[in-house]
Amino acid sequence: MASRDFRKMLEGYGLTTANIFYRLPDHPAIVQSYVWQDYDLQPDFPHLRKFLAFWEKSLDGRLHSVHVAHSGLIRPAEFSLVDKEFHLH
Repeated sequence: MASRDFRKMLEGYGLTTANIFYRLPDHPAIVQSYVWQDYDLQPDFPHLRKFLAFWEKSLDGRLHSVHVAHSGLIRPAEFSLVDKEFHLH
């Protein structure tokens, strides 16, 4: 059985990494970073947007900026079935 992540890649999801910069609540002049990573859909990034909405609603550190990198590791066009198998000693 294929893993959940592999099935998501076949559905068009790609590995998304967001470097989230936020201000410390007690020291707003200091900017800290947090790295978030999950499989998400480009270009709308619904999972990342949901996480950022949670952040703004529930956490004290105000968001400064977000840098996003996305990699479509497997696309359906790159996946093909193998019809033969060869065994070597």
